[in-house]
Amino acid sequence: MKSYLAAAVQMTSVPDLEKNLVQAEELIELAVRQGAELVTLPENFSYLGREEDKIAQAAAIASKSEKFLRTVAQRFQVTILGGGFPVPVDDRKVYNTALLIGPSGEELACYQKVHLFDVNLPDGNTYRESSTVQAGTQLPVVYPSTELGHLGLSICYDVRFPELYRHLAYKGADVMFIPAAFTAYTGKDHWQILLQARAIENTCYILAPAQTGKHYALRQSHGHAMVIDPWGVILADAGDRPGVAIAEINPVRLEQVRRQMPSLQHRVFV
Repeated sequence: MKSYLAAAVQMTSVPDLEKNLVQAEELIELAVRQGAELVTLPENFSYLGREEDKIAQAAAIASKSEKFLRTVAQRFQVTILGGGFPVPVDDRKVYNTALLIGPSGEELACYQKVHLFDVNLPDGNTYRESSTVQAGTQLPVVYPSTELGHLGLSICYDVRFPELYRHLAYKGADVMFIPAAFTAYTGKDHWQILLQARAIENTCYILAPAQTGKHYALRQSHGHAMVIDPWGVILADAGDRPGVAIAEINPVRLEQVRRQMPSLQHRVFV
C-alpha cells in the first residue's frame, strides 16, 4: 500500500439519468485533476427520483451506470466506486448495488445493500426502501489492492450497524466506503458522528461520498461528503454544495494509529 489521494464526490442527483452522469463525470474529472487515484461516487449517483419511476427505468439505469463507471475508470485511469444504483431483480424489485471498478474498466468488487431504510421520521417524511429494493444477503467484501490498501464496501444506512464494519475490519480493511444519500433531517445530528465512530472503532480511513440539496419534491439530502482518518480526524468536508472532498490516504498514519490504539488486537468477542 502506498500514499495516495482519494476523493469523496458530492452530488445533487435528480430524476434524470443523463444529467446525473454528466455531473458525475465533471466531478470525477475535477478530482482527477487534483491528483485523486481513487474516486468514490455517492449512493443514487446516477438516478434519484420517485420509487415507481426508478423501477420503470431500472434496466436502463443499471446498464448505463455500469457502462459509465467502466468508461470513466479507463478514461481517467483511476479506481472508481459507484456508490449505489438499481440493478433489477424482477419487474418490481431491484438490488441497491455498489460497484468498484479498476483503471482497466474491470469489476473489482460488488455489494448489494443489506440494510434497507424503512423509517418514519419526525419531520413527517416516510421512507420505505424495501418497497422497491430487495435486501442483499451477503456480507460486503474487502478488495485487497496492493497499491490502494484493503478496500471495504458498504452503503448509507449500513453505517448504523457497526457489526458490518467490524466484519470488514476482521477481513483486513484499511479503507471503508460509506456512500450515502443521508436525509437532511437525520444527517444534521448523526452523519458526522457515525462516520467518525466507524473510523475510530475500526482504526480505518473512511471515504464517504454523499448526496446534497433538494432532489425532487420533499427529498433533500444532508451533504458533507467526507474523508476521515483512523483517529477520527476529518481530513476533508465538501460542505453542502456539489463538489469533492479529497485527502491523502497514508499507510504510515494508519500504522501509527493502530500502534497507538491497538483496539483491533484487544477484541474479546470476535
